[in-house]
Amino acid sequence: MKHIRLPSDETCRVPHAAKWLGAAGVIPFVTIAISGPFLSDPLKYSTFLALIAYGAVILSFLGGIHWGLSITPSREERPDGASFQGLGVSVLPALIGWVALLVAPSVGIFILAIAFGLVLIVDLAASRKGEAPAWYPSLRWPLTVTVIAALLTGGLA
Repeated sequence: MKHIRLPSDETCRVPHAAKWLGAAGVIPFVTIAISGPFLSDPLKYSTFLALIAYGAVILSFLGGIHWGLSITPSREERPDGASFQGLGVSVLPALIGWVALLVAPSVGIFILAIAFGLVLIVDLAASRKGEAPAWYPSLRWPLTVTVIAALLTGGLA
């Protein structure tokens, strides 16, 4: 039977640095989404592309987190070690972000929104299995919801 770690209140407390830096990372999403409807066409389209580009970069960053989780020393001691599954999942966000940059922007924005939701599911599973910190879901939920809302708002503007 697999042991499931139940986090205490203390282990679920998001470190201040992660909280502040995570919130700062959301600022470009929100700023672009809010400003889009108020901009004229050439600038509006450029900011829309900037939203997609930033989304692809951040999605890639989230994949990099899973690469790091897969190669930690504690993971290497396990029988599966740095597995193809763990490392493979970690490179998918970058590839999906790249595809979002290559397709029509109106499609790319929705690809990113879906991908952020899927990465959240992977993050929650990693935390449940003890592969990510217990506090990670408390950080990722609000950030992901905000990012998806900003992407969809920017995509519909």
